[in-house]
Amino acid sequence: MSASFFEIIQLTDGDYALRRIDDDAAPLVRISFSAEAKEMMEDKEMSVAKAMIAAGIEAVGTVGHDLDWDEDDNDHTPSQRSYTLH
Repeated sequence: MSASFFEIIQLTDGDYALRRIDDDAAPLVRISFSAEAKEMMEDKEMSVAKAMIAAGIEAVGTVGHDLDWDEDDNDHTPSQRSYTLH
């Protein structure tokens, strides 16, 4: 099994994206900041985007362990699951 490597890039429209290095397909994650947010960050958008992506990756690991994926539960199918982010 080969390893995938990822990179965070700034797109031509100013958004930030996480993508596989060896794949030019659509990014896995895309982050867009409003003009007001960019002004508040004072040219630190890339650092904030990196932190947001790192937090998202960590959250995926945590959420994956916290969810009850028991297939015997007939009341919920994957399409019916809902998640609330706070």
